[in-house]
Amino acid sequence: MTDWLGPEEWQAVALSLKVAFWAVLGTLPLGVLTAFAMARWRFVGRDFLNVIIHLPLVLPPVVTGYLLLLTFGTQGAVGQALQKVGIVFAFHWTGAALAAAIMAFPLFVRAVRLSLEAVDPKLEQAAATLGASKPRVFFTVTLPLILPGILAGAVLAFAKAMGEFGATITFVSNIPGQTRTLPSAIYAFLQVPGGETSAMRLVVVSVIIACAALILSEVLARRVSVRVGKS
Repeated sequence: MTDWLGPEEWQAVALSLKVAFWAVLGTLPLGVLTAFAMARWRFVGRDFLNVIIHLPLVLPPVVTGYLLLLTFGTQGAVGQALQKVGIVFAFHWTGAALAAAIMAFPLFVRAVRLSLEAVDPKLEQAAATLGASKPRVFFTVTLPLILPGILAGAVLAFAKAMGEFGATITFVSNIPGQTRTLPSAIYAFLQVPGGETSAMRLVVVSVIIACAALILSEVLARRVSVRVGKS
């Protein structure tokens, strides 16, 4: 495949993998905490939080990207504050990772939440009755049971991050070597004469990655069902 893809195409693939990796890594802790809160806690504003979590799925991606630009751009309040400490998102690969993380966040939270809701609360209550603290119950009882769900959610989030286009190109543009991910590269190649071949090669790579992610996610989801059924 090294000879099949050109340098510019490999650059887009490598950047997409990098962006997707950091997007998923940044999603993990907050996503698990959010899923746990939605599955186990009852609090004021829970329905509103649920709407906010799933909003990126129903909003046009361009709108999400524009809101990110207003917030984390060089002229945004948060963006200016972060820039003073050396953290830059706008028109940088870190911004692409942020946009991808936000778009993938609902998918990850939903997968983990479904896993949590499938766990019998009596197992956690039994551990608490034996004297285990809440953190210990989570790490020794809950986490092992939902781990396949976390992995499945991470795979889906990774696939979503790899395919993110609208929010990314609106927030960080389409700069070769900096923010040009797989979808952006495909779009760019289609805009120039003779670029269809390169675009098709990247389409094939995208399809392979997406199929692999979906298959892996399905396998992990089945493991969740079997594991919970045995418990």
